[in-house]
Amino acid sequence: MIQTEHLCRRFPAPRRLRDWRPRAGPARAPITAVADVSFTAADGCITGLLGANGAGKTTTLRLVAGLLAPDAGWVQVDGLPVHPEPRAAQARLGVLSDARGLYPRLTALENIIYHGQLQGMSAEHAHERALALAQWLDMVPLLHRRADGFSQGERMKTALARALVHDPANIILDEPTNGLDVVATRALRHFLRELRDRQGKCILVSTHIMQEVERLCDHVVVVAQGRTVAQGSVAALRQATGRQDFEEAFVALAFEDTPAAAPGGPLDAGADHAPR
Repeated sequence: MIQTEHLCRRFPAPRRLRDWRPRAGPARAPITAVADVSFTAADGCITGLLGANGAGKTTTLRLVAGLLAPDAGWVQVDGLPVHPEPRAAQARLGVLSDARGLYPRLTALENIIYHGQLQGMSAEHAHERALALAQWLDMVPLLHRRADGFSQGERMKTALARALVHDPANIILDEPTNGLDVVATRALRHFLRELRDRQGKCILVSTHIMQEVERLCDHVVVVAQGRTVAQGSVAALRQATGRQDFEEAFVALAFEDTPAAAPGGPLDAGADHAPR
């Protein structure tokens, strides 16, 4: 289970802006990437972090993963605080970042085993686990190929196997379907449902694609301008906004001054977090 409460993170103004301002002028205000984000991602549930580009999704995931420290608020993973000492919580996380970050000169198998060893696994255990993941992800032909020639879908499969090699209870995926074709996207959705249904994993997925949320997520957290503005199931958010089309419901929540999205606290549409 992943829990966040009132997360906030600011960054200094970009250097180029600071350089341009007159020496005697006032300092530029820091940029607030995350202003107030709170949610719970439950076990046995796929939780979607939904927002437009620039809404604060990636920064929020980096705070959850312990890659950034919050200016305010807190994160817990299975009851373990992520800050200020993140290592115990990070051991319970598998993170697939948008950057992927594979070592191009290593084979898929070598990438997976190396990451497993970084997680404290023996080479033999990591190798065994990599072979099992390759079967589940239908990537056996990739294992002995160097990563520098991989397609986007092949990179995604390898990066996902790398993130899961230590069998984490909690999985974080930052826009995992970016650049994937229809077949690869469907395969990823199927695999994530298997992790939820058969292994009871807590899965947190950030995206800005409405179709992905509708087809995959049990619980949705809508983020706009760095704030949680609503959360609940897709059906509950449709009902709360009075929109039958989920894209219209999202626009109402994230951009329009509707009662559901009005200031004074995020809308909680009352969705449960039970596994499907």
